[in-house]
Amino acid sequence: MNTRQIASGALASVLAMGLLSGAQAADEKTKEKEKCYGIAKAGSNDCAASNGAHSCAGMSKVDSDPGEWIYVPTGYCDRIVGGHTQAM
Repeated sequence: MNTRQIASGALASVLAMGLLSGAQAADEKTKEKEKCYGIAKAGSNDCAASNGAHSCAGMSKVDSDPGEWIYVPTGYCDRIVGGHTQAM
């Protein structure tokens, strides 16, 4: 083998690894998610409060507010202590 073949093989390997990790990242983004109420930490909610107190992410004032939510993978909310799929 000459150096050109080795370099070409190494470059092809690096490019293939990049493509695989990009495909894996796209897969992660397309997984189904659901809103999980009652588990968000103060300042870490994903969007508006269910009671209309605010309309932006990151504005929750207390931990575990039953009207605040975050996205979790579908099916996980019921496994989390204090988590609910409906606003309380």
